[in-house]
Amino acid sequence: MSSAKRFDILRTLLSVLIALAISFLIILFVSDQPFEAIKYLLIGPFTSKRNLGTVVESMIPLIFTGTGVCIMFSANQINLASEGAFHVGGLVASCVAIYVTADFVSPVLALVCAGLVGALFTAIPAVMKITTSTNEMVSSLMINYIALYFGTYMINNVIGDPAASTASYALSDASELPTLISGTRVHLGIVIALVVAVLGYFFLYRTKIGYELRLTGENGEFARYSGISIVKVVMISQLLGGFVAGLGGGVEMLSPIYSRFTWTSLLGYGWDAIVICTLSKKNPLYTPLAALFLAYLRTGASIMARRTDVSLEIVQITQGIIILLVVAEQFLSKYKHRMIAKESKAALKEEEA
Repeated sequence: MSSAKRFDILRTLLSVLIALAISFLIILFVSDQPFEAIKYLLIGPFTSKRNLGTVVESMIPLIFTGTGVCIMFSANQINLASEGAFHVGGLVASCVAIYVTADFVSPVLALVCAGLVGALFTAIPAVMKITTSTNEMVSSLMINYIALYFGTYMINNVIGDPAASTASYALSDASELPTLISGTRVHLGIVIALVVAVLGYFFLYRTKIGYELRLTGENGEFARYSGISIVKVVMISQLLGGFVAGLGGGVEMLSPIYSRFTWTSLLGYGWDAIVICTLSKKNPLYTPLAALFLAYLRTGASIMARRTDVSLEIVQITQGIIILLVVAEQFLSKYKHRMIAKESKAALKEEEA
């Protein structure tokens, strides 16, 4: 393992530990039962099978959106439309699941359609940037609201069940993804998510187009002078990232958690994906670990909030501190320089010997 990778791992781990330490200090000041709160935060998910199942359930959408954002951000395209892609993916999967009731066909068709719609959704800001030089961050941020209000329109006017309150007609039983662990809602989506993360890694690090994508992200001018088509790289990264995010929305909607489409607000998985991408250093292979950490922390915080006087917002504080430390270029920079210098001296001694 190179010194740069070791440093990234060390900095990420230290960032997590420092963030947790600060969170613990805050709990000590604001809670009347601080040690009880910290106990539930750290080991609460292990207190029951159902709680552990909740951790795995929460990981699934984070892996999908995190992997999708890793692919898009690797090309240095700050496309924030994965939030909307996840939303419309869930909407389209619901529409298919309502009207297609054939076994096997219903879930497969629903997931394929969800991925394709997600890809088309994230392609819109990419096309706008290529053709009109529009800032993709602004356009992708605004387009998420189109996804939200389109979903609300569909519930109110197309797929809404008059007998239900702000919900679609019931999804067909044939569309539901099978549960893997009895007594929990852990479903086949976790397997699909892990496969997608591995495939995302192989795409970025084991294919020619993946190399071109990463090279464009690191130095666009050099990539252009090397003969790489920037337009092709941008479109592929956005289409593939959007497909993964849309697929994640479809998987979430077809899980045992939902029986109807009820999303009247954005769920925030697209924003969470930026945290996952930051922790995993844009490497899809590490997104399951980052998702596990975030899901575990949130499950523990939820248990802590129910059983003590500490609110859920403590997790938001922890997330914010972690991101600040991970992205801070000067954090541990002197240690990094010493590490590189030490390795260089060792390499020179080996050559002289």
